[in-house]
Amino acid sequence: MSADGSLPQPLSVPPHDLTAEQGLLGAILFDNDAMSRVGDRLKAHHFYDPVHGRIYAACAEMISKGKLADGVTLRERFMRESALADIGGAGYLLTLHENAARMTAHARDYADVIYELAIRRDLIRVGNEISFSATEPPRDLDAQGQIEAAEAKLYALAEQGATSRGFSAFSVALEASIESAANAFDNGGGISGLATGFVDIDRKLGGLHKSDLIILAGRPGMGKTSLATNIAYNVARARLAYRERNPQPEEDDKPEGGIVAFFSLEMSAEQLATRLLSDAAEIEATKIRTGDIRKDEYARLAEKAAELQALPLHIDETGGLSIDALMARARRLQRTHGLDLLIIDYLQLVTASARRSEGRVQEVSEITQNLKALAKELRVPVIALSQLSRQVESRDNKRPQLSDLRESGSIEQDADIVLFVYREHYYEMMAKPDIEKNPDAHREWVLRTGRIEREAEVIVSKQRHGATGDVKLSFDGKFTRFGNLEQRY
Repeated sequence: MSADGSLPQPLSVPPHDLTAEQGLLGAILFDNDAMSRVGDRLKAHHFYDPVHGRIYAACAEMISKGKLADGVTLRERFMRESALADIGGAGYLLTLHENAARMTAHARDYADVIYELAIRRDLIRVGNEISFSATEPPRDLDAQGQIEAAEAKLYALAEQGATSRGFSAFSVALEASIESAANAFDNGGGISGLATGFVDIDRKLGGLHKSDLIILAGRPGMGKTSLATNIAYNVARARLAYRERNPQPEEDDKPEGGIVAFFSLEMSAEQLATRLLSDAAEIEATKIRTGDIRKDEYARLAEKAAELQALPLHIDETGGLSIDALMARARRLQRTHGLDLLIIDYLQLVTASARRSEGRVQEVSEITQNLKALAKELRVPVIALSQLSRQVESRDNKRPQLSDLRESGSIEQDADIVLFVYREHYYEMMAKPDIEKNPDAHREWVLRTGRIEREAEVIVSKQRHGATGDVKLSFDGKFTRFGNLEQRY
């Protein structure tokens, strides 16, 4: 509050520093090598004075082409463009040059000041846009939609200069590749990515890799939600166990497991938690829901619930979530708690940012493209569950294939990995022979279904980084739990 008791008025002039802008331009004109110290973060539009931005853009273009940028060459350039008067004439270029003799060492400092002030001006602009949107809301956005749009703008501002990495030297990419190989070697020749907890899946995929979009598909009843839930639990439980073993980890420690976000668009958070509790306590979910449990089972349930309290697993049960809202919430979680794995159950329940007249195929294309972009932006693996079309049921061979993906074109194209969950036992149970009409066939059916009842397959139909093929898993229907199948190698 001012001396006369009045409230402070908003700034009439946005924050800026013309001296810093002049100092940087002078340093560049005096010594073109100063441009290399600025880095590629600063752009012409970050300058408050448009004249300074224009001079900076001209310098950047000339220096990038190996030409000298000083008072003389810039004067000739602007004279050819009939724009010398627009930048203050040759005298202003000379003033910038003469005042820069001792400033070249501070070029990076000036650039940082200019950039920070530009971000503050952008923050004021975004704040004004949010305020205006709240006062005069767009017709197609409700209050929650406005919040998510505001979050997206603020996140884009926060990440400015971070996600636009541009080109990187091959040596940087090579270093990352060697680090990945070292991780695999340290794991005993196992995996370089995030472990799913399923030995054969990890062996096939090398773990879940950062920036990958993984489609996990299957017909209803195959157990794709159960498998995704098992993976989420395994990853989060491994991180919890690591934290318990290493309450004060060293700086160079490589933590196991990860923080998981699970968007459950179909199932409630309570139902999902019940599944996890059923699995951990080995008590059927039906018994937990009905309360049909013994005293010792209840004690075990309470014990496991206490253990799972600290599980780094975050569940969002919002139905009909838009892709924009989903991305905003994932970014927020990464900022506030960290994020190592993102799971969406399931793809067809996510809505596009705007309803398209082209149809659902185009909507799904937009969604999968955004999920792939999100995986790269957050540098985490994204697992998106997907339904399969009914044409699977009309074939004699019920094993799924890529063409069975609903709206398959865009899903198959954008995915790095496509996995199908398949349980032969599910279909065999539908083909039960009549015991009275054909007792021999019924006997064979009983033997066959008994043999495959506890088996499941994950079919790797696409993998950019490796071979395709089938992975055998165990399946326990009582707890809807997948597990590692003992095999001979």
